[in-house]
Parts: sequence; C-alpha cells; structure tokens
Amino acid sequence: MKFTLSWLKEHLDTTATVDEIAEALTDLGLEVEGVEDRGARLRDFTIGKVLSAEKHPDADKLRVCQVATDEGTKQIICGAPNARAGITVVIAKPGVYVPGIDTTIGVGKIRGIESHGMMASERELELSDEHDGIIELPSGEVGDSFVDWLAANDPAKVDPVIEIAITPNRPDALGVRGVARDLAARGLGTLKPLAVAPVQGTFPCPVPVTIDADTAEACPVFYGRVIRGVKNGPSPAWLQDALRAIGLRPISALVDVTNFFTHDRCRPLHVFDADTVKGGLRVHRAAGGETFTGLDEKEYVLAEGMTAISDEGGVESLAGIMGGLHSGCTEDTVNVFVEAAYFDPIRTAYTGRALKINSDARYRFERGIDPLSARDGVEAATRMILDLCGGEPSEVIVAGADPDVARAYRLDTDRVQSLVGMEIAPETQRATLTALGFRMDGDMAHVPSWRPDVQGEADLVEEVARMASLTKLVPAPMARGRAGVPAPVLTPIQKRERAARRTLASLGYNECVTYSFVDEKAARLFGGGGDATRLENPISSDMSHMRPSLLPGLLAAAARNQARGFMDLALFEVGPAFAGGEPEEQHLLATGLLVGHTGPRDAHKARRPVDLYDAKADAEAVLAAMGAPEKMQILRGTDDAWHPGRSAKFCLGPKKVLGLFGEVHPKVLREMDVKGPAVAFVLWPAEIPMPKAAGAARPALHLNALQAVERDFAFVVDAQVAASDVVNAAAGADKGLIEEVRVFDEFIGGSLGEGRKSLAITVRMQPTDKTLTDKEIEAVAAKIVEKVGKSTGGVLRG
Repeated sequence: MKFTLSWLKEHLDTTATVDEIAEALTDLGLEVEGVEDRGARLRDFTIGKVLSAEKHPDADKLRVCQVATDEGTKQIICGAPNARAGITVVIAKPGVYVPGIDTTIGVGKIRGIESHGMMASERELELSDEHDGIIELPSGEVGDSFVDWLAANDPAKVDPVIEIAITPNRPDALGVRGVARDLAARGLGTLKPLAVAPVQGTFPCPVPVTIDADTAEACPVFYGRVIRGVKNGPSPAWLQDALRAIGLRPISALVDVTNFFTHDRCRPLHVFDADTVKGGLRVHRAAGGETFTGLDEKEYVLAEGMTAISDEGGVESLAGIMGGLHSGCTEDTVNVFVEAAYFDPIRTAYTGRALKINSDARYRFERGIDPLSARDGVEAATRMILDLCGGEPSEVIVAGADPDVARAYRLDTDRVQSLVGMEIAPETQRATLTALGFRMDGDMAHVPSWRPDVQGEADLVEEVARMASLTKLVPAPMARGRAGVPAPVLTPIQKRERAARRTLASLGYNECVTYSFVDEKAARLFGGGGDATRLENPISSDMSHMRPSLLPGLLAAAARNQARGFMDLALFEVGPAFAGGEPEEQHLLATGLLVGHTGPRDAHKARRPVDLYDAKADAEAVLAAMGAPEKMQILRGTDDAWHPGRSAKFCLGPKKVLGLFGEVHPKVLREMDVKGPAVAFVLWPAEIPMPKAAGAARPALHLNALQAVERDFAFVVDAQVAASDVVNAAAGADKGLIEEVRVFDEFIGGSLGEGRKSLAITVRMQPTDKTLTDKEIEAVAAKIVEKVGKSTGGVLRG
C-alpha cells in the first residue's frame, strides 16, 4: 500500500514529519517498508534564465543559448521549440544525472559549438510525459534549487511516498482514509470530516440490474447509475500526479476516478461504457465454460460457480476482479454506467486464484472491504465524474440490500489493563475506540462496518493496546510463587529428553529434526499407515500419515546422505511418534541409527561394519543417563521392522519394555533405499520407572570390604536356547548374593551332537556380611545348576 504525504493530509490535519508518521505507523502494526524521497533524484538541478537564444549556424532547429546560472553565464545548445530569451528554465550542469534519459550530462560539442549543460523537459525529469519543450517556470531566482522551487510551488511532484505492509486482517488500511484514522487515534493529528452529499438523479437509470437468487451470498448488494453526456479524456494534473506517485499509470478521467477511490477509501469501483451494455446487467454464478476478455486483453474461461456480471451478449465483468474489454471506457465513451457493489471475499479469492488474475480490486475484495460503503462510493464517484467530465446523472439503481454486519462486544476496562500490563484509564480506552470509529453504548462497543477483523472482546483489547503503544510497556519481574529457591520447571520426562539428547550427542551422533508426517508406504513398514493416523489435509502425498516411529525419517535422511557420498552415518532424533489422533496416543521416543562402518580406514585395520552390539552399548548408555535400572532383561520378540535373529528388547519383566535394538530388517532397508549394514535402537523414556527418592542429592558411596568370589560353569543346552535365558536363570538362583552373570564362551558341534551347544558363564558372588566359606559357595553353585536345569534343560558339561 503506497500513498504520498500530501494525499494523507487530505484526510489528516497534522504537522507531523514523515519520520514521525513512519515511526507511528510501524508501532501501530502498519509496518513501513520504505519511504521514497522523490525529490532526491532532482536535488542537483538548479534554476537558470535564458539571456539570449541565437540560431545555430549549422542547424535549423538548434539554438545557441546564453544562460545565467549560479556559476555564471553558460553556453547551452538547445533544440526545444520554446527556447527563447527571457524564460526561466531548469538547468542540468555537467556531471548531473538526468533520470528520464538515463544519462549523465557532460561538456560536449554539437555541430562544432560547445554546450555546457542542458535545459530539461518534464519527461526528462520524470515529472510527466510532456516533452514538447523545455520547462518554463513562472518564477524563481537564478541558482535556486529546483527541488525547493517544486516544494514551494508544486509539492505533489516531490511528495515523499510512504509504503506500508498490510496484514490480511486490516483491509481498512488499504485506503488512505483508514491509515489517517489510525494516525488520528494515535494523536498525530485530527481526522478531517468526510461528507458525501447525494447527487440527485434527473432521469431513471436506463440499465436495469438483477442478482440471481443463488448469487445473493456472493453479491448481497449492487449500486449503479448512468451518467450521460460525459466527455472522457486525460484526468487533471493533480489526479495524474497522485496516481503516478504510487506507481499507477493514468489512463483516462473515468478510469482514473475508479483507481483514485480504490486507494483513497478502499472502495473499488468499475465503469462500463453504457452504450455497449445490452438489455441490462445480471449478477450470477457462471455455469462453466463461458469466455471473457478482460481489460488486460487476455481471454479467460470461467469455471462453474465463479461470480460474473453479464448482459444479454455475455460476460462483461468478473465480479470484484476485473472488467471486460468489450464494455471498457475509451475516449469515445459518452454514456457511462458506474458500479459499486460488495462481493464475497472467499468467492473473489477463489476466482482470482483459479484464473491467476491479480488486481487492486481483487486484493481488497478478497480481504473484505466495508460492506456498507457501496452507496457512498457511487455518490462520491458520481460527484468527481461530473466535476471532471461533466454529464447528467440518472437515479441510483439498487439490487439486493446492504448486508447486516452490526455487532457489539463488551469492553471490560479492568480486564484490558490486566491483559496489556499497562495502566490505561477507562475513559482513555473508550476515547480510543471512539476515535477508531467504534460507537460506545455504555460498556458495549459497536464495531464499525469497515473492521471485519474485530470479532470479539479480545480484539477490543488489541485495539486499545495498539493505540496505547506497547513500546511504553515497562518490564516488571513476575512475582515468585514462593520464597526461597524456585522449584524446578522441567518435568521428569523433559529432563530425560534433555539427558538423551546430550548423551547421544556425546557419543558422536548427529541430531536430526524430521517431519512428523510420512507417506503411507513408509508408515506401514513400521506398523502404522492406518486410518487412525491418516491426515485429512496433507501437505503433499509424501506426508499423508503421522509417523508411527522415528526410524522412517532417520532412514530417509540416511538415504539422502548416502546418495551424496556419505556412507557412514550416526544419526539420532528425540521426538513424538503417533499411534492415533488422540493426545494419549502420542508417545516420546529416543531413536538412534548407525549405518556403514565404525570409522574411516586406518593402518591398524580397526574399521569394521556396525553391528547390533554397537546399538546395544549406545542404547544402554542412553538408558543409564535417563535413570533406567542397571539390571534389565534382554528378551527376544521385536516387530517386523527388525531382523528376527539379530534384535532384542530391553525389559523390566515380560510386559515392561524400555526399548528395542538390533539390525534393521533388510526388506525395510531395500524399501527405504538404504545401503547396509544398519543397526538402530528405539527407547521409550516414559516407561522408565520414576526414582523413589525425589531429592537431587546422590546416595552415599557404598564400598564392600569383603572378597568377591567368581565361579565358572559350562552348560550343555539345546541350540535354540537363548544365552540370556541361561544368564537370567543363573542370576535368579540367589538374587541377594549373585552380583553379576556374564557369558564368556559358546561351543557348537563336536562331541555335543547335532542341535546342542555349550554355554560357559562366569558368576560373581559378592558377600555383604561375612566371607563365604567353601560349603556356602558349593551350596550356591548347586542352586545355580538346579535353576538353569529347570529353566532351560541344561546340564553341566562333563
């Protein structure tokens, strides 16, 4: 949104500087993106006076002029037909850049005679398209700055242009009037009254207008009138200057009037050449397939449901977006039909996006203009057209009715101060809303029709806060809930999440943050992909489901890295996974992935492929950091995403699973395009039991003074018996005395026979009250043999 300072002052009586206005606008939420000083490019041009103008001896159309400048009399060759003695002109001395011709002036010879500068035309200075002669000033002293002369005599040409960014919820600020209202409410001036006097029609409107019943929501009201006998031509200089300043090209008086009110009051209008309209205008939904040639001379095919304005011959305008070339106004237009209507924002946006048409009208309608501005809009446009083009107006024709947008909300002045954190007097709050156009009835604030964004009491608080300026908010520390050391703010799960991240990073893993959405194929590989986790409106087909695990994202990241030549990877992520759409179906996971080898090649041949023991060791380190018990069971029984013979789970009993680890199933690696080997682990921080002691102090270190005893056992068992079953059975023989059981050897085949194997274990016994005797040791050993025999069928190897 652009406007000039003088345009703003047409609505705002203010003495504020451009800098003060820009600062206030940004503070009000209308962020200033730039201020263009249009006089800067003309700063080097000065005023001179032609003392004499003699015909060039070698050119009929050139004159040799002696010009008085601030540096004395200079000789300048000029070809303008109006170059003559006695006129006051604008001088570009050598070294001055002329924007209109993109040239820096120098001393040169023209037909053998030196020229020390140039006398400029308006087009050469980009002041207008006039280039029939050089500028003749009615006043001015030799040597004065031309910019200063313009500022005093024609300020519109050097007016600063302010550009602001408009958020979608503030369509009222898409008109200069709305910007002025905000500044007046802030206190940077007084909003000038805007009286729109009705123009009496002298004859019935000859162009009937109807709105189809099924289009009443898309176009609730339509105002129009015919003005006959107009004389269309160039608009006056003040209007052309205003439009050029904001980047619009003046076209003709009738069209320029509609562009003016679009930017002045956020009231888009349209003018039809009434003589081209056949039988009246009808606002309706397109059936689909209609063709329409817009003012941009492009042909469009309408889709079903688009709002169109048609006559008997076909579509003449796209409602709220663009008029048609057939009924557009030209210099030959004599009778004009002026339209002001309200069109549904959603329908306008749908049509504009579908047809890829961007226009100032669409930009405003799709954000929601004032629904009650159509009557004043057609009256104001009529008055300006009569002033500029003459003519005779008809009576106003109205189809439909103004929509009812009246609403009111309670202003709780105490609540405003509590939420904003500033002391704002109740009377100041009411005065602020009144200045913004709200009508106060006691504590009820009636919302003006041009503010579609105000939809509740919270919006009233925002308006008061905007005007009071949050820059005046004084920081104040929050009161402590209790004296002394503040209580921890992190929950136990948050602490475990942080511990998992730090531990994994210290182990050399790189953290990934992947999308919570995956495609259905990847989700099904990890037990998901059902309707419970399907998204109704996914970002893309590759993100159709909530992820059931973090591994799909890590494997996809590994595949992308491998495609770029990075084959050895250690990646991790800590985040949520989902079993459904309810809050209780979300769970936190800590997942790590190792791909490739343990390190680069070296002379010691230490490099090897990663295996499940690497994943197990890292998973145990993370579990320990999160506070898991030291003694955990390692059991089989992972899901289909894992290698069935090279994976296991950490358990505290058959039903208490803390995590999984092992090799990723080869079929998963193929589907995810990852080149193995690849091992991983998945941990559930919430499944770790909470510590019994809530304090932060560590317990005292307990060192046992008694000698530990180790005994080795070799059991012959079936080949299918897991080593962990033997270890767990041996450890359960005497839980108070046995401190550790570990496997140190496995033998298969030989004299053991087919389907049998030997497992050798070391059992460490740690007494606590007295040294063990040989008899006590033998008793414990007998219990171990008995327990392993009962649990696994194993016997001591002879």
